[in-house]
This record gives sequence, C-alpha cells and structure tokens, in this order.
Amino acid sequence: MATQEIDTQRRKFLTGALALGGVSTAIGLGVLAPSRALAKWQEEAIMTTSLDDGLNQVLGSSTYQESDQVQLDAPEVAENGATVPVSVETSLPNVDNITLYVPENNAPISAVFELGSRARPSISQRIQMADTSEVVAVVKSNGQLYGTSRKVQVTVGGCGG
Repeated sequence: MATQEIDTQRRKFLTGALALGGVSTAIGLGVLAPSRALAKWQEEAIMTTSLDDGLNQVLGSSTYQESDQVQLDAPEVAENGATVPVSVETSLPNVDNITLYVPENNAPISAVFELGSRARPSISQRIQMADTSEVVAVVKSNGQLYGTSRKVQVTVGGCGG
C-alpha cells in the first residue's frame, strides 16, 4: 500500500471518529436529543379506521370549526392516488399541529405535523388516496381546532386500489 493511500484512509477514519465523538458528546449533554428530532409515531391513531377516533387520539377532540384562515391546496383531480400533492398554510397564531385526513382511506390519518413555537405554519406533503374523497386539514391554534376540506377526485387508486 502506498503511503498516500494509508494517510487518506487514516484521515477518513479520524474524521469519522471525531464526528461520532462530537455527536455522542452532544447527546450526552442534552444538546441533541434524538427523541425530539424524530417525529412522534402515533400508531394507534394512524391505524384507526374512524376519522373521529383519529382526531380524538391525535388532537384530543373530534370537532373543529371551519375557518377561512386555513388554506388547503390540493388538486381537483388526481390522476394517480399514490402521490397526491397537498399543501396547508394558515394565518392563525400559535399553531402547534397540522393534521391531514382522508376519510375514505382504510387509515384516514395521512400526516401529523407537530410544529415548534417558532415554526411557520405551512406544510407540503404528498399523500396516498385510495379513492375519491374529501381531504381534511385540521390546525390546532391556541388550543382550538380549525379546519377546511376539499374534494379530490382520484382516477387511479393509490392505496392498493
């Protein structure tokens, strides 16, 4: 082995070791908390087949007030239900959660976004839709639930349909 190749391998090893040591130290000091960085997995809520049950489990209530301050952008017709682009934005203050529901899916909860206090309340996601359905966006602002919906016609189902 050439000396230059050994130096390159040693440099890569030392760089990786330093990076791992830095991350380990940050975790140990509590600066970097992996549990905070990862999305919360709410399996029971996501796998429920009832929209009301899902809303209750994720947001603590199944009733929300229709609001024109919640803007939902979704296509009127989705050619392929496997990938339907959806965006939600709101001008409501202190938003800590934006949730997307598709009542006609086997598991109606499509996405749950828990936002920090400094996050801009705007999300964009591609969701799967089994069939033509309403897409419901619910926003939690100041402890209250606000929402809007839009019907999306699916020509080819994306959830095994």
